[in-house]
Amino acid sequence: MDIIYPTVHLNGTAADDLANQLADALSALQEAQAKLALAAPNGRDYYPQGPAASQAAYTQHAARHNALQGVANELAALLDNVLDQQAARRARRS
Repeated sequence: MDIIYPTVHLNGTAADDLANQLADALSALQEAQAKLALAAPNGRDYYPQGPAASQAAYTQHAARHNALQGVANELAALLDNVLDQQAARRARRS
């Protein structure tokens, strides 16, 4: 999926506000990733279900982690783009 980046302009959300919102969302997502890592499957919780259960749980956990990482990467790209636009605007004013 190609990311559609916001255009920083006078009639839109202020660049600082946009950057802060994206940085806050990214920070919250990074905290969620850390919490998810603490909730990694423990094989002892799955062995009563059979030998394949713990591996399936690990695979599902990795998929959840990868999904969060994908969103984090998109938020970081959005933030970088907004910051680049902000820097370019400042450079044009100088």
